[in-house]
Order: sequence, then structure tokens, then C-alpha cells
Amino acid sequence: MIRSIEFTVTPIATAANLRTQVYEALKAAIGEIDIYGSPGEIRLDERRLARDLGVSRTPVREAFTVLEQEGFVRSEARRGVFVVRKTKRQIIGMIHAWAALEGMAARLACQRATDEQIASLETLFSDFLERSPSEHIDAYSDANIRFHQAIIALAQCRIFDEMSGTLMMHVRGIRRAAIRTDGRADRSNAEHRAILRALRDRACEDAEQLVRAHGLGLAAHVECYGDALR
Repeated sequence: MIRSIEFTVTPIATAANLRTQVYEALKAAIGEIDIYGSPGEIRLDERRLARDLGVSRTPVREAFTVLEQEGFVRSEARRGVFVVRKTKRQIIGMIHAWAALEGMAARLACQRATDEQIASLETLFSDFLERSPSEHIDAYSDANIRFHQAIIALAQCRIFDEMSGTLMMHVRGIRRAAIRTDGRADRSNAEHRAILRALRDRACEDAEQLVRAHGLGLAAHVECYGDALR
């Protein structure tokens, strides 16, 4: 089965390196797709994307080539270009890598982030102080993803930003699916609050361990429920 989805891209402004702009726009748009939210392949319409971006089809094809080399899309003769969906085992491996990366990011955030920056993390979950996140799952899912992106950003480490980009595309997708099964949202909310306390208290080792354990918990969840998530 092939899914038809709304795929939103921003028109490209005229500039010297058009292919780079098209590549970045397509990669950002793919990152927003709910890749694992429902079964079926996600096909990208080259003609429509060129029209929406306001460019010819050539830079779109060139961008697809780079995205395929990076493992984000695959091209099939006479069928088209499809967003890559990782296997369960690949997803778990990516989550393990993310857990290690984000754990170290949390330690650095304890050392480098301002009190105001850490406090801003708490505002992401202010709507869930008095209500269960499972009752507002879409809003909580968005806050959950922003939380993990913010921890990476607060580490203030450029190489972490670069490394996390590839991982986040698929980890984000599986988080969206996982948060809806077996009470994961409520457990996630409690774990986030423990992480926030450690960050606020500048307990670097605790923050690192809690973030890593949170990621490994997601991996275990996917191990158990991954077949249903995909």
C-alpha cells in the first residue's frame, strides 16, 4: 500500500546554490512526516515538489540523489522515490545511539545552559501538570519531541547538532508512534520531570543517567511493541 500524504515545502528563493537549498528544504519536510504513524509506503511526487518549491525538476532530482546516499529516500525504477522506513532492528540501534548522544548532551547542558534556558524546558510540559498527557496525546507528542531536541541544543556542541540530525528523523517518527501505546505517554511525562529536576539542580551525572535510561526505555518499548508500531 502506498500512502498519499500532505507534504509541505517552502518555495525556494533565487540563490547561487539552488541544489543545496532544495536538498535542505526536502530534508526538513521529510523530517516532519509521521513516517511510522501508519502502514504503507510514502512516495514523493517529483513533479509536485518542483512546482511547490518553484524550481525545475533537475535540482529536485539532484537533491533526491543526495538524500538517497544519506539513507533518507530510495529510488525504484518505474515506481518513483520513497521515504525510507527503517526495520525494527535498525530503529532500536538508532535509539541506542541517540540515548548515548543525548545522555552526554544532558551532562553538557547542566554545565553550559543558563537557568532561563533550563526553565524554558519546563514550559513545554506546563499544560500537563494537572492532566494526563494520554488525554491530549498529539500535543504531548509534539512537546516530547521538542524536549529532546532542546536538550541537544542546550549542550551547545556543534558536532552534536550535526550528528543528531540524521538520527532524529527516524527517532522522532518512532517516538510519535510509541507514545500512543501501553501508557508510554504517562511514563514518559514522569521521566521528563525527573530529568528536569536533575538539570535544574545541576546534577550532571544524574541528568546523563536519567536521559540515557529514558532512551533505553524507548528502545525496550520498541522491542516489545515495534511490530505493531510499524
